[in-house]
Amino acid sequence: MSDSFLHGRTALVTGGTSGIGHAIARALGAAGARVAINGLGTAEQIAEAVSSVAAAGALDVRHHPADLRDGGAIDTMIAEISAWSAIDIVVNCAGVQHTAPISEMPAERWDSLIAINLSAAFHTLRLTLPGMAERGYGRAINLASVHGLVASVSTSPWKRQRSPPRPLTKTPRSRQRGPRSSVARSLGGLVHGPVHAEGVEQGSVQFSPERDSEWGEQRPVELDDT
Repeated sequence: MSDSFLHGRTALVTGGTSGIGHAIARALGAAGARVAINGLGTAEQIAEAVSSVAAAGALDVRHHPADLRDGGAIDTMIAEISAWSAIDIVVNCAGVQHTAPISEMPAERWDSLIAINLSAAFHTLRLTLPGMAERGYGRAINLASVHGLVASVSTSPWKRQRSPPRPLTKTPRSRQRGPRSSVARSLGGLVHGPVHAEGVEQGSVQFSPERDSEWGEQRPVELDDT
């Protein structure tokens, strides 16, 4: 397989301006893909993220500022990216967290977390899978979390919202089988990035590379490449 095995393909990475999502965007760029990233950040941070993905080797890079809490904004994002180039690869990596016991979780924050961590993945899949099936090629990857396997203090909302990517992966996977299609779920461990900044500050999130590696090794990826 050549280093540019994705040359000519177009990928969308939500959460692509920082953390795991940015690393994935860079890897896709290094493989020769066009890359569209969606994510938060200052104008300077976004420009730096775009430049970083381009420097990795991406054929072209664009940032789309869609608010993932808004299904209509996601519709617009997919339409605009598709007008630029048909989307071959979708990586649903965007995630936000608010660590609190359920009894102390503000309802509006819960709704916002659900929209970004779960519903956004549904919207990107419903809008891109049909085109992938029609063209006979597609890759969809849903980033879940090791917290879908284990519990930790004050992360019940995160656990509940990062577990559903499993059925959100398995169900379309069973319908999207084709000669060059796959849908996968990856369980991310704890990484130093914006999504965990609040928990680190509050003391509810503590990093342990040995523990996170052990969790990830339980079921790091579910892949159906048929």
